[in-house]
Amino acid sequence: MTSGIAGIDHIIVGVRDLEAARATWQRLGFTVTPRGRHIGQGTANYCIMFGRDYLELLGFVEPDEYGHRLEAFLAEREGPMSVAFAPERDAEATRAALAANGLHPSAPRALGRALELPEGEVMPRFSLLNLPPEETPGLDCFICGHLTPELVRRPEWVAHANGVTGIKAVHLLAENPAALAPAYRRLFGSGSVTSTGAGIAVAVGRHSLSFATQESFGDAYPALALDSIPLPSIAALELTVRSHTQTADFLRRSGIAITELSDGRLAASAVVANGTALLWAQS
Repeated sequence: MTSGIAGIDHIIVGVRDLEAARATWQRLGFTVTPRGRHIGQGTANYCIMFGRDYLELLGFVEPDEYGHRLEAFLAEREGPMSVAFAPERDAEATRAALAANGLHPSAPRALGRALELPEGEVMPRFSLLNLPPEETPGLDCFICGHLTPELVRRPEWVAHANGVTGIKAVHLLAENPAALAPAYRRLFGSGSVTSTGAGIAVAVGRHSLSFATQESFGDAYPALALDSIPLPSIAALELTVRSHTQTADFLRRSGIAITELSDGRLAASAVVANGTALLWAQS
């Protein structure tokens, strides 16, 4: 039985100063899209687009009476806040697939943003579904369907000087990762969850979610310096690159402090990118 979810669509990174964040991620070698303004809200974003997924830098540009989740998150920290999953089909079909698995998806809701292009504004539109928090424990997430995908990707936006090609994995911290396994088997299927030495790994299409305790994650990635973040949290984002050597050379030339791990991946602590610890892996 299908889960109705194809993989990760994008990851939201909450930032306190949107323009400063744009400059930070550009220094890291990412191409950043023009700014988008959410219709009827006080939030705006800059996106970092890849071929099939992307990162969203999200912040306030004016007071927003509906922005309680982002406001509460930023009161504690900056960094990766939420995962948006990609639906396999349209919103109603995805909702039906989730319900057939015994889950309780919300009714679809509409979202639009004004994307500020040089030639004038365009209006990308989306359809969002939510699941109750207890059905995705340890993870703030939702399902995002693109109604106007042609408006959010241009060839020049998916080319990045650092060689990044997409998202590989989301690493999360939880007090008891093993206790989360039944919920994710129910959501993604019995074969999607495997035990690891540190916790569990969940296959979501071509992506993965990796849940570990803070202690075991810190032992595995001491260079990422994540002792102070609350639980549960997204600890790090793992991205794929075309060439490990070229990415390492670019980051070092840009003055970015990186560590090369024993398996060849590159790592940068959360202080480098608005509270977002990063891992780069050869694709």
